[in-house]
Amino acid sequence: MNLLTLGPFVVAPDGILRPREPGALPALRFAWRGRACDAELDGTALRLASAAARVPSSAEPGADRARAFAELAALPGLLPRGWQVKLLPDHRVQVQAEALLDSPPTATSLIAEMVRFALALDPYLDRLENAGVR
Repeated sequence: MNLLTLGPFVVAPDGILRPREPGALPALRFAWRGRACDAELDGTALRLASAAARVPSSAEPGADRARAFAELAALPGLLPRGWQVKLLPDHRVQVQAEALLDSPPTATSLIAEMVRFALALDPYLDRLENAGVR
């Protein structure tokens, strides 16, 4: 049986994914519009996250933190159902989502969900950028 590797996964000829290391929670890292993103697979549950932006420091000239925080406060009500936004201690803004893949998960379904997440994230990245949260 010829197997292909896709990051931390082994892909069978029929496209079914398995962790390269049994019992591991494999994750893929990718970038969208210059932002770090993660896709972690736990069985058929896919957790997606993006370091969407960073709130400017008060030491940055011209930083409009009030506008940035106002946009962050509005963002949860605008996100798709089940999505979350978190402000991390280092002032990065993380957007998270979950998806359920078919059982057994395939390489095609994994990549399709990663692309869906990235494309759905786009308008929120635009909103953050327009509010000075880059």
